Amino acid sequence: MQDSMPVVVGIDVGGTKTHLRALAQDALVADHVRTSSGWRPHDPVAAADWLAGLVAEALPAGTRVSALAVGGHACETPRQCERIRAALQRHFDAPALVVGDAELLVPAAGLDQGVGLVAGTGSVAVGRSADGTPVQVGGWGAVLGDEGGAAGLVREAARACWSAHDRGAQPDALAAGLLDAFGVPEVPALGAALERATDVSAEWGRHAPVLFSAAEAGSRLAREVIAAGGHSLAALVVRLADRGVAVDDVVVAGSTVLTQPLLYDAFAAALADALPGARPEPLRVPPVNGAMALACSIV
Repeated sequence: MQDSMPVVVGIDVGGTKTHLRALAQDALVADHVRTSSGWRPHDPVAAADWLAGLVAEALPAGTRVSALAVGGHACETPRQCERIRAALQRHFDAPALVVGDAELLVPAAGLDQGVGLVAGTGSVAVGRSADGTPVQVGGWGAVLGDEGGAAGLVREAARACWSAHDRGAQPDALAAGLLDAFGVPEVPALGAALERATDVSAEWGRHAPVLFSAAEAGSRLAREVIAAGGHSLAALVVRLADRGVAVDDVVVAGSTVLTQPLLYDAFAAALADALPGARPEPLRVPPVNGAMALACSIV
């Protein structure tokens, strides 16, 4: 191993896909994308084994890891991240860092501080207090939270349809779209359809396009749900500000908020009202760039 080539490795483990990048000095050694199937962040040994297998799969022969940084989906507390990092040391004799995947956004944007806001299947916002302590708000999964993420939006869309039904309103474009998506004949059956999901976030979240199509078709209910989702995302940033996080720069990522202008505009307008000094900025590079920046900082 004395003659092996040292490489710096950054990994972004998302909810759906994982992206690994490795550099030897400034030369790209690996740029590997695969599914996140099998990622178990609440079992630190299993998570470390999974990451080690990914590295072995992606790196060419004749290389060795000199530093490793991981942004992990559902890595929600410093304690959890530290346990995975410690388990990684069984595999790599090199500095390692594990953070939540949303913490990759600020360094990916080339910033030293700010807020990382993700609204994809779920939603979460992260930052750091003045003493460097990580602060995370939101998340909590589709059943309890994730407002403004795809799964949370579908949950709230169904709730809005139930409420309209209880008021005696006829089903509109949103209700019709949800009934078709979930394969049920009437609004009262939506509850059982949602409860049948075995992977709640994924199975609810994949129906989010129905909400935006209904809004474009003129559904007032759909537009109200989207506006509320935007306000909920802005509220995450406000919560971080209340906890002493610098919120001048808000780096925004996630397939839902960045591909749906109605949601992004609702978020940006609500943020401007609540925190006029905050600057939202869509992330234009892969989050794995943030993992690489963190890995290079600990070599």
